[in-house]
Formats: sequence, C-alpha cells, structure tokens
Amino acid sequence: MDLKKLIKDYLKETNLMQIATAKGNKPWIASVWFAYDSAFNLYFISRFNRRHSLEIAKNPHVAGAIVKPHKTLGDKTRGLQFEGECHEVKGVELVKAFAIFAKRFPTVTKFILSPKDIVEGVTDHHFYKVVPSQIVLFDEVNFPDQSRRELNL
Repeated sequence: MDLKKLIKDYLKETNLMQIATAKGNKPWIASVWFAYDSAFNLYFISRFNRRHSLEIAKNPHVAGAIVKPHKTLGDKTRGLQFEGECHEVKGVELVKAFAIFAKRFPTVTKFILSPKDIVEGVTDHHFYKVVPSQIVLFDEVNFPDQSRRELNL
C-alpha cells in the first residue's frame, strides 16, 4: 500500500489535531483545526497570545497527533503522529495559507476576512505552519501485523 496516499486520505477524513509545545521542560498540548497541502505541511490558526503560540515563537520544535474517534477499546485503530517545526506564517506565504485553510473551512472568514486583516492587526488570529520532519501512521486496519509506518520527510 502507498503510505503517502494513506496519510493523505487520513488527513482528508480529519479536521482537528493536537499540537504539543514545550517551555522550560514543561510540555503543553492544544487542539486546533487544521488544513494541509500536498507536501504534508499543516496549517492552523490561533491567537498569537495563546500559550502554544507564545511557546512556538520561542521554540519551533513541535509534535502532534491527529486521530478520529474510535468506538471502544479493542477496535482496530488508526491515527497520525508527527514531529517537525512550526512557524507563524508571514509575507507572501500568508496568502497561500489563507487560501488552503479557507478552502477547507470557509467559516474562517468570520474571524479573518483576508490575509490583510492579519497584516494590519484587525484580528488577533494568526496562521501557523507545521513542516513535519516525520509522520507516523499507526494503522491496525491496513497493517494489522506491523501497524507503525514511518514517513520521513
């Protein structure tokens, strides 16, 4: 089976991810809505004064998980974990991030009408981009004997 296709299919089926940050050896995790591009970059919006946003500004190394709910313990499970670097999106890339996110979540315009709103400080929401260095697919459905599959980027 094509690992990249399985990961992309899984990303299509999910909307929320948990992003983990750290400061001074103290971890933090937050749930955020996400969109993605063909290179597996993950985009999310958050207020710049949230704990995870403040920690990303000082330490771009993040980890995260994306999982759909499962019905009960013992069900065959699937999920993604990742590690990589995260940065606030600025400049020309902001237009791309907004387009990718708005395509998946058109209601983003309730918070941000356009990338110009971010640049001009009209909103306190900002876009962030995770560039994964590794994605791990845990998939007992397609790989019951060896469920952990790594994609190094």
